[in-house]
Amino acid sequence: MHGSRAFRVLAAVVLMLMGLAATPATAHARPSAKDSQPTSRRVCPQFSTFSQAACLARLRTGLKPLPSLPAGAKPPGLGADDIRSAYELSGRGQQRTVAITIAHHDPNLESDLAVYRRQFHLPACTKTNGCLRVINQRGGTTPPASTDPGWAFEESIDVDAVSAACPNCRILVVENDSAFASDMFAGVDQAVAQGAKVISNSWVFPEASFETNFDFHFNHPGIAFTFGSGDSGGVTQYPPASPYVTAVGGTTLTHANNRRGWTESAWPGTGCGCSLYEPKPPFQHDSICPNNRTIADVSAVAAGFAVYDTFPLDGSTGWFVADGTSIAAPLVAGMYALAGNPAPGTFPNSYPYAHPRDFHDITTGSAGSFSAGPGYDAPTGIGTPSGVDGLRAGDPYGSHRRAPESLRKAETAGQARRSA
Repeated sequence: MHGSRAFRVLAAVVLMLMGLAATPATAHARPSAKDSQPTSRRVCPQFSTFSQAACLARLRTGLKPLPSLPAGAKPPGLGADDIRSAYELSGRGQQRTVAITIAHHDPNLESDLAVYRRQFHLPACTKTNGCLRVINQRGGTTPPASTDPGWAFEESIDVDAVSAACPNCRILVVENDSAFASDMFAGVDQAVAQGAKVISNSWVFPEASFETNFDFHFNHPGIAFTFGSGDSGGVTQYPPASPYVTAVGGTTLTHANNRRGWTESAWPGTGCGCSLYEPKPPFQHDSICPNNRTIADVSAVAAGFAVYDTFPLDGSTGWFVADGTSIAAPLVAGMYALAGNPAPGTFPNSYPYAHPRDFHDITTGSAGSFSAGPGYDAPTGIGTPSGVDGLRAGDPYGSHRRAPESLRKAETAGQARRSA
C-alpha cells in the first residue's frame, strides 16, 4: 500500500473513533415527545472534524426491506407519484441534467434505478439511452476502487429522488474516490466542468473556522447547488452554511383531507440555525441570525421515502424506507431543473426569497431549539415548493440591486481562484 494511501486510511480510522466519541447527542436527530417520529439511523459515520464528509442518508428502523414487489404494487414509503402530487409538479424536465456528487462506487446503481423507475412507470434512464452518466472525479469512466454500503444507499436515494421530481431529466453521477474533503470538492468541481447547471449534494462536514476558504467551489453564478441542511437536529453544518448554495431543510409529509391533499411539518432532525462563520447573504432579511447566514433556505420531505437498493445494507436488499435531508436535496435539485436553467450571472439560492408566494408555508414542527412558524423560519426556510415558479430567477440579490462589498469581494476572489 502506498504511503499516502496508508496515511489516509489510518486517518480515517482515527477520525471515526473521534467522531464516535465527540458527536453531540443532537446529531442523532432523536425526536422529542412533542415531535414523535418513526425512528431511523445513520448509514454513514459522522466525523467530528472537517476531514471526511458524512452522507445524510438514514434508514428507517423497524421495517423489513421487501426484496421484490409485483409490477404496479406500491412500495412502502412515499413514491414518485406522491412527490409530484404534493409539490404540484407538472413538467418533466426534458433533456435537462441534474448532477449528483457522491463518495465511492455503487456497482448496482444502473440496475437499481431501472427497478425504481419501472415500479413508478417512469421512462427508462440508462447509460445506453444517454439518460444516465456515471463518471469519476477526474471526468473518466473508470469507477473508484472503493465501495461502501452506506454511500451506495445514499446514491440510490439521490437518483431515485431526482427521478421522482424530474422524470425526464438526465442524471450525471460523479463518484469520488473517497469521502475525504479533497475528493468531495474535486467531485463538485468536476460536475461544474461537465457543464451541469443543477448539482445535488447530500453530504456535510461540521462547520469550521476555515470553511470560507472552500466557498469558491460553489461561487458559480448561473449554477444551482442544493445541499441537504443536515440531520443534526438544529445544528448547522457545511457546505449548507455556504452563502452560495441552497440549503434544503426537511419536512414530514402526510396525506390530509384538505385542498392540497397533503400537510407538512418541520422534520425534527433538520440541521438549521445560524452559521458560526459565514456572513449573511444579501437576500436574507430574517431576524433569527442578524449577522450570519441562516439555514435553511427552502425545504422538502425528509421522512419516509421509498428507495430501491441492492448493494447489501445490513445484509438486506430491495425496497427500503429512507429518512434524512439527503432526500430533500435531490428533490429540490430536480425541481430547479424543471424550472429551467438558472439565469446567467445570478445565484439560484436567492430565487425563493423573491417568490415566497410560490411556496407552501410550513408553520408547525421544530428542530432543536428552532421552530417553524408563519413566514421564513430556520427549519423550513421559505417553505416547500408549490410548483417550480419559485425556483426561477428574480432579483438575484432579493431587495438589493447590488451585493454588499463583502460578498462582491468573495465573488472576485472565487473567480481568481478558479482561473489560477
